[in-house]
Amino acid sequence: MDSGSSRCLENTVNRVYPDQLVPKVNTSKKLSTLANTPSILEMPQKIKKSCGDKQAESTVERIKMAKSFKEKQSNNLEKLAFKRKAESEEKLAGKKEVKMMERESLSITLPLPHIPLKNITDVEVKLVYINEEDVSYEFMESVVSTGIRPTGRAAEIVDPLHAPNFSILPQLDKWLQVALKDASSCYRQKKYAVAAGQFKTALELCSKGAALGKPFEASAEDIASVASFIETKLVTCYLRMRKPDLALNHAHRSIFLNPAYFRNHLRQATVFRCLERYSEAARSAMIADYMFWLCGRSEQCTSKLIKLYWQAMIEEAITRVDAFSVMYTPFATKIRADKVEKVKEVFTKTHPAYMDYIYTDLQGLHVLPQTANWSSFPPQHYLLTLGFKNKEDGKFLEKISSRTLPTFIEHKSPFCLLTREDTVRQMETMGKRILPILDFIRSTQLNGSFHACSGVMEKLQYASLLSQLQRVKEQSQVINQVMAELATIPYLQDISQQEAELLQSLMADAMDTLEGGRNGKEHVWNTIQKVGQIEDFLYQLEDNFLKTKKLRSARRQKTKMKRLQNAQQN
Repeated sequence: MDSGSSRCLENTVNRVYPDQLVPKVNTSKKLSTLANTPSILEMPQKIKKSCGDKQAESTVERIKMAKSFKEKQSNNLEKLAFKRKAESEEKLAGKKEVKMMERESLSITLPLPHIPLKNITDVEVKLVYINEEDVSYEFMESVVSTGIRPTGRAAEIVDPLHAPNFSILPQLDKWLQVALKDASSCYRQKKYAVAAGQFKTALELCSKGAALGKPFEASAEDIASVASFIETKLVTCYLRMRKPDLALNHAHRSIFLNPAYFRNHLRQATVFRCLERYSEAARSAMIADYMFWLCGRSEQCTSKLIKLYWQAMIEEAITRVDAFSVMYTPFATKIRADKVEKVKEVFTKTHPAYMDYIYTDLQGLHVLPQTANWSSFPPQHYLLTLGFKNKEDGKFLEKISSRTLPTFIEHKSPFCLLTREDTVRQMETMGKRILPILDFIRSTQLNGSFHACSGVMEKLQYASLLSQLQRVKEQSQVINQVMAELATIPYLQDISQQEAELLQSLMADAMDTLEGGRNGKEHVWNTIQKVGQIEDFLYQLEDNFLKTKKLRSARRQKTKMKRLQNAQQN
């Protein structure tokens, strides 16, 4: 991005909310390749075992904690809604008229605002690279001190309302405190390689039980939060060393161990940005902003910075893609079929080069950083429309609305084992064509359920293809990313009992895969994929039957016409 652009934002905070919404965006720049294959630092076995032994209990606790957070925020929203009820009723008609006018004026395409690189790096300096000295516990609303007072910018950002209560919070092990103090000192002296080595030492101490002062009374969740704190320290060190490939797995594990802390998601977004994976960076920033609000944070300045980062990542993702174009349509009422057709007509007129295949996402509501306000209910929602130059790039999306368990890879012989050539071909199709599009769709879609376009199942199936090709490091990276997403899902939405059981099964199988302990047993996602293949096979049989029936009917009609003509001639 060019910092000298005439369209650059003058101020990092004040320009995050443009007065006019950009209803749709169009660009023809090429998409950068996602060929960065990060090196993987394996997670210490003792930490994996300690987390894996109580993974089911931790998932249940996360569901309960997320529900309590949401109930608390919901109560606040109800009070606010009751207070503003009279005003809302008076203005409701006017708002509907405004929304209708927005839909009617979709043909006006505004230029995509450009956010310079300097503003993005400013956000990272203020929110990502600060030298935190406090552990944020997932199941507590405050932090515990490591024994070192924050200095510099970190001291400026500390919230006095979240000061640690030493009488109830667990205390860190004294040897671990010493290791963290030495590592933080090296970090402040910009000795990032030395600091990373010392943080690894601290992580080893944590894996050996030296995490909290009373190890026999410590809960697995508190130990996981301490390990997450160290993992995120390693992320900042490797980012400072300009080695995002080494930081990636640590970023995933910091979220898996403590998904409720917003900075973990924001640091993951920074790693994705450095790897030029902008759609995934945008989603991480969106979740960071939502977590910031969900956990009761109220600093508007911080929230605006996160939204600015989210907006910049969406912009970069759009400007680098060439296979498809994008349009966001604001709406206020229920989506009807005629409105969807009208949206497609507008898209066709404004994006004539992307008419080969047009897809409108009806599976989930989308939000944009320019208007995202989690405290308002409901927030401003958008309809996402994608247009493709080549139908082959986007036709897999049509399965989303018609299949219960869609599989996005075609199988010539669905019940036969894949050859190595077929596996390589399917792996490339999934990694280069399907997942990038699903990642972009999810960059503005908070809903993290297991529906077709969630991207979770697809990544797990992609990991299975990597495993068959013995690409262990890439498989490990994908599994770690999925585990971070699975750990976050309870905070993003309400989960039914059936979904909670599926979540636990996926998490357990993913953990076993990292530890190499499946012993030939089939994974949950492979079973789901097989069911999807059977569904595809039945749909194919039905299509073939209808086509054959239509041809037979046409032949009969043709034969009948010939007989009539012959009879008339005779």
